[in-house]
Amino acid sequence: MKGLVVVDAANVVGSVPDGWWRDRRGAAERLRDHLANLARTGLPDRPGVPEWARHPPVDIVLVVEGAARGVDSVEDVRVEAAPGSGDDRIVEIVAEREPNRPCLVVTADQGLRARVKTLGAQVTGPRAVRPG
Repeated sequence: MKGLVVVDAANVVGSVPDGWWRDRRGAAERLRDHLANLARTGLPDRPGVPEWARHPPVDIVLVVEGAARGVDSVEDVRVEAAPGSGDDRIVEIVAEREPNRPCLVVTADQGLRARVKTLGAQVTGPRAVRPG
């Protein structure tokens, strides 16, 4: 069973002050494209990345909200546009996964981390998936 990696787009994009606020949708698209490469290669060997997520294939879901809605899915990354709170949509995705399916949520949001941990997900910060 492939593991599931759920990425909090707003949190990961917002973790680097690179001008993303001028083009939120473009920033989310760049993150999606980077994640597509990781889906094929596995996540990098960085602190907080479990062993299973370092080996392909992994299913990656990128959750977008606000101005980033409208970003399309690509072959290796499913994009979910949250109708409301991105955090709430992430919790729903984690809760709806198959029983015993490994799951990693990428976010620095402490409240979200606590919510998904109660559902059995592992958590790591944005550096786990950022380029570089």
